[in-house]
Amino acid sequence: MAEDDEKQSRLIRIYLEREGNAVHVVADGRAALERARSSKPDLIVLDVMLPLVDGLDVCRILRTESAVPILLLTARTTEEDMLLGLDLGADDYLTKPYSPRELTARVRALLRRSRNSGGAAEPAVLRVGAVELDTARFEVRVAGRPVTLTAKEFAILEMLAREPGRVFTRAQIIERVFGFDRDVMERTVDAHMMNMRRKVEADPQRPRLLETVYGRGYRLAEGSDSARS
Repeated sequence: MAEDDEKQSRLIRIYLEREGNAVHVVADGRAALERARSSKPDLIVLDVMLPLVDGLDVCRILRTESAVPILLLTARTTEEDMLLGLDLGADDYLTKPYSPRELTARVRALLRRSRNSGGAAEPAVLRVGAVELDTARFEVRVAGRPVTLTAKEFAILEMLAREPGRVFTRAQIIERVFGFDRDVMERTVDAHMMNMRRKVEADPQRPRLLETVYGRGYRLAEGSDSARS
């Protein structure tokens, strides 16, 4: 956890440790980078307003090095700030003031998703039309072109690719990918979809892969050559 407010970090540490987590706290962005690289944490709780190195810069740098789940904490409340954080690679975003119980719920959901994604006897490579996901290598290609997604974006795309053509509501995406319910999270789903379209669509304003079904939700379009292997 990177948080320069000692009182706040002490409180959150207590809550997270009650959940059985081992928690390491640093108070500036430079220390956050050093600690993340040396200890390889399962998850990072990252305050945006950090001394030495801004939390958004920490997020951007770490995302180029690792797929570790990142939960951003910030006092900035505009939609543009949320989109910026998600676009830089954060998996979730919590604005201040927040309750420690909500933060621990979000941490629990991110950890559960991260741990479950490594597991099971699902196909390692999913192909849906021009979209190819290698779940073992955490790689995505669209028409053969490599695409870099955040861990949360990858999780959403993987869910859609496992059932191409099926429409998933925002609530279903929240339940499967985020693991808990909160009204504001529907906007977060929309933000992730917007960012993914920028990366995978030839024309993000006219998506042909990640389709919106108005009044329902989202789906991954079934390509004529869709296949799984």
